[in-house]
Amino acid sequence: MAVDALDTRILRLLIEQPRTSVREYARILGVARGTVQSRIDRLERDGVITGTGPYLSLTALGHPVLAFVHIEVTQGHLDEVGDALAAVPEIIEAFSITGGGDLLTRVAARDNGHLEDVIQRLIRLPGVVRTRTEMALRERVPHRLLPLVDSVGRAAGGAPPR
Repeated sequence: MAVDALDTRILRLLIEQPRTSVREYARILGVARGTVQSRIDRLERDGVITGTGPYLSLTALGHPVLAFVHIEVTQGHLDEVGDALAAVPEIIEAFSITGGGDLLTRVAARDNGHLEDVIQRLIRLPGVVRTRTEMALRERVPHRLLPLVDSVGRAAGGAPPR
């Protein structure tokens, strides 16, 4: 599914002004409300927009410690371990990867002791051989999609964002 210049302008507004109405998006973009709504519906149906919701602060939720835990898995048990990770609430994300390990998880913890408890829980999962943990010290580039959306828009022949 190709994302065109209007789609990227809509995506930009959804990112920058998520609580704005479709009617207001249409006014800002200078297109019909029905056009904006049909574009949003198509972007959702095609899997470009995968959800909506607030971004939450891990620190404000009482989990200021962020770590990346690499997990080495016994051959043939990747799916089993991946499914088991979903039961660990402190795991924010998990990816199967290439390189030094089989899975990479992003883990939020209350403190270092809590992180150790989470890691011990991971080590006890059937199929886990070993883990390697890297602590995040400071966020240098926060989660963002706008630069990528702008790049896609430029590639689609859209004008640079205002």
